[in-house]
Amino acid sequence: MKPASDERTPDGGAHPTLPPPHEQLLTLRSAERHDAVVVAAAGAIDGLTAPRLAAAIDAAYDGLGERVLIVDLAEIDFLGSAGLRVLRDAASEAVTRRGLDQLRVVVDQSRPVIRPIEIVGFDQFLALFHTVEDALTAGEPS
Repeated sequence: MKPASDERTPDGGAHPTLPPPHEQLLTLRSAERHDAVVVAAAGAIDGLTAPRLAAAIDAAYDGLGERVLIVDLAEIDFLGSAGLRVLRDAASEAVTRRGLDQLRVVVDQSRPVIRPIEIVGFDQFLALFHTVEDALTAGEPS
């Protein structure tokens, strides 16, 4: 029996593809501003990539000073339970150890990020915004 053309076989067929490197699954950028540190993520936050997001947030906290931290998840296309745990831990850190009111999180306006946050009730303790600019001006006098 001949294998289908899309099957990979050990007898001369193409080698099975390996999963992409972590950097292709999640891209992280940190931007230092005079009033904030913005950690922006793009891609998927799952069990494999969540530790990288946690490390980026921890590094941002270390250099925060009097500025606010904004976690920009507007370009995330998957937010799994491991990513939700990172947000929960970062929010706890913001309030208990950093003296901030809430962790400011920029979310998409569709389902990949906002829906999991709402399902587990994290919208009750995260400050959610649709743009970084909205998150920056939150709490400023009108």
